[in-house]
Amino acid sequence: MTKSDLFFILGPCAMDSEALVLKTAVGLAAIAAARQRRIVFKASWDKANRTQLDAFRGPGLQEGLRLLERVRAETELEVLTDVHRPEDVAAVAEVADLVQVPAFLCRQTDLIVAVASCGRPMLLKKGQFLSPGDLGFVYEKAVRSGAASVWLTERGTSFGYGDLVVDMRGLVTLRELAQRPTDGVVFDATHSLQRPGQGGETGGDRRFLGALARAAVAVGVDALFAEVHPDPEHAASDRATQLPLDAADDFVAKLSAFDEACRSTSPF
Repeated sequence: MTKSDLFFILGPCAMDSEALVLKTAVGLAAIAAARQRRIVFKASWDKANRTQLDAFRGPGLQEGLRLLERVRAETELEVLTDVHRPEDVAAVAEVADLVQVPAFLCRQTDLIVAVASCGRPMLLKKGQFLSPGDLGFVYEKAVRSGAASVWLTERGTSFGYGDLVVDMRGLVTLRELAQRPTDGVVFDATHSLQRPGQGGETGGDRRFLGALARAAVAVGVDALFAEVHPDPEHAASDRATQLPLDAADDFVAKLSAFDEACRSTSPF
């Protein structure tokens, strides 16, 4: 996995149902074909960091991996999913083209070592509690543990008790860290919109999605990560921030064009 044109990591926050996963994947595959743009499908089989005990978590490891295999077989999209425990990494790596380390777990050394040594590219989320520079120590853990490809991902920084902000200077810092040709920088545009702790669930404000995504592209990223759902208002999680599936084509088309314009201009 190496850098080229801007690509997109898109898909639902959680695997709400098999029908939901397949509908979203088929829609995204159509966009990838129409726009001639690389799209990696993402979805989580276990939302292990939910606020409440009885909150929806997903189908679990075996069923989740079966759904990802079906997505790849029926759409030919690459697939990405996250993993929360070192003992699950090997099974995930047999299916996923990229393995994600969640933001809340980015300092867990055993998990970093397991993902780094699994033979798949690592998508490493920066914790909301961590500075971009301090992610360099996590990156070093991954590289020293055998990771051949690490994609450093900005997803916002805690701002008080119930909000996140994005410091675009952090993307420059992440670029300075990710120096190998097989490393890259990703901006997670939808998780950056979150407002945690809104009455027992995470809220957010979708109206800032375009502004933050454009700003990240202007600074310079290799990929945009955004959660996409056919009906966000009825999603099992992150209903306030997911991009509607029927808006995804416009999102990909406009940001691809904007990226091409930015790349054609020499930075100062």
